[in-house]
Amino acid sequence: MKKIGILHGMENTFPQAFVERVNQLDGKNIVAEPVLIDRVVQGEATDYAVIIDRISQDVPFYRAFLKNAALCGTAVINNPFWWSADEKFFNNALAVKLGVPVPNTVLMPSKERPTDTSETSFRNLKMPMAWGEMFEYVGFPAYMKPHAGGGWKSVYKIHDMDDLWNKHAETEQLVMLLQSEVTFEDYYRCYCLGGKYVHIMPYEPRNPHHLRYATQPKTTGEAHKKLIATITDYVLRLNKALGYDFNTVEFAVHDGIPYAIDFCNPAPDADIHSVGQENFDWIVENAAKMAIEKAKAHKEGKTNLTWGSFVRTSAMNLPITNLAKGDVEPTEEAPKKAAPKKAKDEEPTKKAPKKK
Repeated sequence: MKKIGILHGMENTFPQAFVERVNQLDGKNIVAEPVLIDRVVQGEATDYAVIIDRISQDVPFYRAFLKNAALCGTAVINNPFWWSADEKFFNNALAVKLGVPVPNTVLMPSKERPTDTSETSFRNLKMPMAWGEMFEYVGFPAYMKPHAGGGWKSVYKIHDMDDLWNKHAETEQLVMLLQSEVTFEDYYRCYCLGGKYVHIMPYEPRNPHHLRYATQPKTTGEAHKKLIATITDYVLRLNKALGYDFNTVEFAVHDGIPYAIDFCNPAPDADIHSVGQENFDWIVENAAKMAIEKAKAHKEGKTNLTWGSFVRTSAMNLPITNLAKGDVEPTEEAPKKAAPKKAKDEEPTKKAPKKK
């Protein structure tokens, strides 16, 4: 029997419902339960074919446990190695390469020097930086937020340059990104599971937390159908490139164009009290199906992790343009393997004589 585990913290509604639904759907060949850790030994496997990770971003001990488990064959969702390396500014740069619209964004050095560094640590940083060019590119008003992390922490709305420097002074050692404001008519939050299951939810980030899903889209008719099809395409492009099996993507829609605002949420909100019954039922049902699929596909002796097309394209030394096509198979531009050498005792093939 294969086991599916869920590693979680304070949340209650989703983990319990997920475990119950997996066991209802299978329960004989595959069983689900909350993960229980009593020892972590280097190179020692866990009992789980699959682990859904909902908490390791906040608990370094769990992240180390999951990397060891993944090395030993557990299919960890989401891939803890990639999740450790990923951050928002890179995601925006990747979206540009994928052809997904994003707000104009620049990176800012931290206000305070990192611990154990000095002025000479920054001898390669030209000061002053080209602030005028960057501010012209982004424009005001804008938003300033950490280049990594989430949860709406340390997010500032910036009105002008003076406002920027006053608020930047509060950010201490955080590396911040500055991003154009998108004045939106509609806003959507989208679940994406397994690189194929997509659920698009109207979302109002300006509402109180418990009312953010209590909204309806303003775009209707054929324009709405076209918009939803475009958003679905963009969600799949981003998640296939990033390699996330469980993620949300947020879009702000301006003049019919959906701009990807936030798409690094590998432990997204799935609590019934905030997402609502309909969205909760969808995420429980499809997360259970995905986990069962992963358990059935689990292979002993393999890492069983999902690696996105960005990593696979890079590893295969393929052109970056393949990302936008979703193509990570060898192409004519990729190096071809040399033909195998003939055995010593193999007779050479005689060439046919040329006609005169």
